[in-house]
Amino acid sequence: MKQDRFLTGILIGIAVLIVIALAFFFSRQNTQAYVSEDTPDGVVHNYVLALLNKDYPKAYGYLADLDNKPTLNQFRQAFAVGKLDPANNGVQIGKVDITGEDAAVEISMTYTPNDPFSSGFNDVGSAKLVKQNGVWKISSMPTYNLWDYSWYQIPPKP
Repeated sequence: MKQDRFLTGILIGIAVLIVIALAFFFSRQNTQAYVSEDTPDGVVHNYVLALLNKDYPKAYGYLADLDNKPTLNQFRQAFAVGKLDPANNGVQIGKVDITGEDAAVEISMTYTPNDPFSSGFNDVGSAKLVKQNGVWKISSMPTYNLWDYSWYQIPPKP
């Protein structure tokens, strides 16, 4: 009889912990928000956040107006078909180096494994930005989950 009460108490305790964990999980607020676009790191932050929110027109607006810029349709298509997918990766923005009208923003991308037996890894690179009409715009990104290397490239001649 005592063992039944003890087991019942343990099961009730486990159920209470599960309910508390679920309450915390579903009550979490999404703390990611857009920041000021006055700085290069703010532009990179907003670009990544727009991609994560699948707001492709907003993300496209952060691209520099340079030769061979992709169209909005080409930009959106790269993410829609799964060629680029930033959703399962972590992005950390580091130091900023501004030289006149050019800037470099350090980006550390954390890749998560697709299976439970692999470990993730970090890749550190640098986003390049240019100032156009007083506004910072992205001209290149270091990682292929956020950027297609064919963008801004001279198309091959037939």
